[in-house]
Amino acid sequence: MSLYSDVIAGVAAGLRGMLRFPGEARYDEARTIWNAMIDKRPAAIVHAAGASDVMQTVRLAAQHGLLLSVRGGGHNIAGNAVCDGGLMLDLSPMRSVRVDPRAQTARVEPGAKLSDLDREAQAFGLATPLGINSTTGVAGLTLGGGFGWLSRKHGLTIDNLRSADVVTATGELVRASDEDHADLFWAIRGGGGNFGVVTSFEFTLHPVGPQVIAGLIVHPFADAKQVLVEYRRLVAKAPDELCCWVVMRKAPPLPFLPPEVHGTEVLVLALCHAGDLASGEKAAAPFKAIGKPIADVVGPAPFAGWQTAFDALLTPGERNYWKSHDFVEISDGLIDALLGAVRRLPSPQCEIFIGHLGGAINRVPVGATAYPHRDVQFVMNVHTRWSRPAEDEVCIGWARGLYDAAAPFATDGVYVNFMPDDEIERVRSGAYGPNYDRLAKIKAKYDPNNLFRRNQNVAPAGAMP
Repeated sequence: MSLYSDVIAGVAAGLRGMLRFPGEARYDEARTIWNAMIDKRPAAIVHAAGASDVMQTVRLAAQHGLLLSVRGGGHNIAGNAVCDGGLMLDLSPMRSVRVDPRAQTARVEPGAKLSDLDREAQAFGLATPLGINSTTGVAGLTLGGGFGWLSRKHGLTIDNLRSADVVTATGELVRASDEDHADLFWAIRGGGGNFGVVTSFEFTLHPVGPQVIAGLIVHPFADAKQVLVEYRRLVAKAPDELCCWVVMRKAPPLPFLPPEVHGTEVLVLALCHAGDLASGEKAAAPFKAIGKPIADVVGPAPFAGWQTAFDALLTPGERNYWKSHDFVEISDGLIDALLGAVRRLPSPQCEIFIGHLGGAINRVPVGATAYPHRDVQFVMNVHTRWSRPAEDEVCIGWARGLYDAAAPFATDGVYVNFMPDDEIERVRSGAYGPNYDRLAKIKAKYDPNNLFRRNQNVAPAGAMP
């Protein structure tokens, strides 16, 4: 249905936030998200100022059968934050973060970015596990699971979620926790935005930093195989406090790299230790001893600053396409597939991330949350990034080629937040596996008409395929 002016007018009067239409000032800015491949035009955009705005917008969409998309940080690779011809609910104005240092908890609104939570929590030497790019939105990261530098020690982001305020498909605001709407609470911990719009998250915080041992160790690509073989040996016995990711790409012009290295293929170990500095130096020493690195800038660093280390490589406005696999080990065959792909990088911005999981993440039962991948040790994100539409075919083809080459060494699982919009077939078995049927039943209870479908969608149980 079209968004008739009289329908919108009845809601606009009650909004604390703003309502924006095509052709109005800053409409194009408001519909633009991180991934430049996404170019959609909503019929109207609601910039929510609070839970009441969210409730009214959801009710409007439900009552009039409008397509609804929900934007948090706008960082999702699939571009689900924006829709064509429907109603876009923009939560980005809702960025409040309130830390209770005595209780070691934080209340976070859904428009907040990781940097917002990090800054507030680190003022008290506290943190919760988040991602590795500070411009990512807290809401989308959390609803998909969430992992980063602290996850081996403290679990996934959802393992540290205590409660959430959720606007359901009827426009009702409910509290979801282990005590209230426990089924909904289970579902939003990994089930994405399928079940409602979260207007507030409550997280457990942990003592971290503010100084930690962290930094980059850059190796020449010629040594990559040797480094990866040694890396997998060391991470197998690393303490939970230590997390070490692998990045393979062409070297950016970082100030600590010699000019002759810029633009050449490199392997980077990105390391963070979430404990005290002395223990961190001891844990990092074996990684620093691998091979003959071009540069080693691992040392004491502010944790909040380290959380921004990859921001410059992930700025908005570029075209992006991702492919991802989960692994329980880094096998010889996987190493060969990775190195072969790095030799054929289609653009200077393309990179392969190998995220280091395990530890506390894997001590949570598979059925404890909607996120089921509790046996995974490593996650590969083939992060393909380029500037010109003319490069689409070659860059996407490269990502899919590596995905296919790595598949024989992977599990069937995939992290839902790394899925592009052309992977619908992976939602059931890949993203949710043994937890899918339970998710579908909860979906049928809270959103039987699938209002919240601009996501990696879980269809309501009993719905027609």
